Amino acid sequence: MTLLNAPLNPVFFEFGPITIYWYAIFIVTGVIVGLLLANKEGERLNLPEDTFGDLLLWALPIAILSARLYYVIFEWHRYVGKPWWSIFAVWEGGLAIHGALIGSIATGIIFSYRKKVPFWKLVDIAAPSIIIGQAIGRWGNFMNQEARGGEVSQAAYENFIRFLPDFIENQMVIDDVLYHPTFLYEFLWNMLVFVGLLWLRRRNPLRGEVFINYLIWYSVGRFFIEGMRTDSLYMFGDTIRTAQFISILTVVVGIIFIIYRRKSDQVNVRYNGKKI
Repeated sequence: MTLLNAPLNPVFFEFGPITIYWYAIFIVTGVIVGLLLANKEGERLNLPEDTFGDLLLWALPIAILSARLYYVIFEWHRYVGKPWWSIFAVWEGGLAIHGALIGSIATGIIFSYRKKVPFWKLVDIAAPSIIIGQAIGRWGNFMNQEARGGEVSQAAYENFIRFLPDFIENQMVIDDVLYHPTFLYEFLWNMLVFVGLLWLRRRNPLRGEVFINYLIWYSVGRFFIEGMRTDSLYMFGDTIRTAQFISILTVVVGIIFIIYRRKSDQVNVRYNGKKI
């Protein structure tokens, strides 16, 4: 595959020793959009104005740390024999969304307890914000030419890829090989999940079901998209992709959890406070 134009520059701004990458711009944009959305919905549901701003101050650094630790654990062989500080060199790549979710959920549990805010109410509001942030952040992967799939076949190119905008096709050409833009597939899936969560939230669901549905439907898409990627983390050798295993586990546990909660009179509460 021949380049149509030079690849996009991953650097957004550079001045002396200061370098800001597009990846960071998209991540920050996703965080801001998610925060604004959560604040608006929190206001509608009578949460204190600074609830999600305060939560973000704790959740964001912990999410980054846990995302890095998760990656390092499953890629430990990369760091054996290297200086200890390389474990924290996030600028060299290596963050995992499932690790970030684990850290964020743990932070949310502690935060809700300390602030006397119902945990399920907190995460239900946050769920659409999380998925829209993930969607926007995938464009950072695009600028870095990472999180890509395997080589595009001639049939796939003729039936789909050639209809994409030239700038996407061009950015997916690396060393004269065209790769699947899996970042785009996940972006589109995340946006679909985002719309679905907004629709579900407006239907006044049981507390917790917006967040659990986020986990389920994100995991469904991630399972299939992960199977196309070339940079997966593995467990038990090189036989099982970690993200696919976690996705299956999340879907199964999520469905069981929803069934259980719907049968429990103690937790079957909608946001109008009425039991069903």
